[in-house]
Amino acid sequence: MRKIFIFGVGYSARVIARALQAQRYVVSGTTRDTAKMAELEAGAIAISHFSGNAPMENANAALRGTGYLLVSVQPDTDTGDDAVLRHHGRDLAALTGPGGSLRRIAYLSTTAVYGDQGGAWIDETTAVAPRSARARQRCAAEQSWRDFASETGIELDIYRLSGIYGPGRNPIVGLRSGKARAIVKPGHVFNRIHVEDIAACVAAGFARGLPGAVYNVADDEPAPPQDVMAHAATLCGLPPPPLEDFATADMTPMARSFYSETKRIRNTMIKSRLGVQLRYPTYRQGLAALVKAGP
Repeated sequence: MRKIFIFGVGYSARVIARALQAQRYVVSGTTRDTAKMAELEAGAIAISHFSGNAPMENANAALRGTGYLLVSVQPDTDTGDDAVLRHHGRDLAALTGPGGSLRRIAYLSTTAVYGDQGGAWIDETTAVAPRSARARQRCAAEQSWRDFASETGIELDIYRLSGIYGPGRNPIVGLRSGKARAIVKPGHVFNRIHVEDIAACVAAGFARGLPGAVYNVADDEPAPPQDVMAHAATLCGLPPPPLEDFATADMTPMARSFYSETKRIRNTMIKSRLGVQLRYPTYRQGLAALVKAGP
């Protein structure tokens, strides 16, 4: 029996969980939202509550026999600490060593750790250069997990995710609700990744059993957001939102910060090393599938 424990069964991790269940993994994990516990249990996930502010109850029982670990919990926004290691590092270390069950860890990070690259192409050998506080916290969390892996001898894969989209989280939703915007900043492009392709990468990492590595999880075509929005509108038969100049657009500081960095991500490693063939290699295939299935 292959058992995986997921810290943070959120948007991406739920899709990963389903992909692993299809491969006969037994899945358990945590959520910080008690209202979602029954729904997750209905999806055959043994779920525990973990807010990140305190240890989960009955941790030893919940983690017992875990062979694979997926960490999908963001660093603490106040301290920058990794909440999983802070509260359960010792519990996880107890699963390692002679006779231990833990074989591999997957940590979900972000391509934001590369900072602004001026639109240049980058890959996993590019040095991290985080600019935002959140990206700096992610870099620190990555290093904390590297330290844990080094100390325990467990293989660690770090998946740096590009802009995530999929059912319920895509431009079509905004278009149909009338809330979509098309902000134009010349030269601003970024990669995206469909949540199902994220799941395929993580599943391949667990299955192949290679030495731990960093993987950029991104599609084949970095593109300006207004181009993606226009394509989504065409697929839906709806008018695209009017173009707005970034310099004068009314945006929150958080939204504006999104446009402060631009880069093009090479995804060669997930293909050559993990053998992943993207189901949605560009936003065009991904959006077409979402329109067909319902966004």
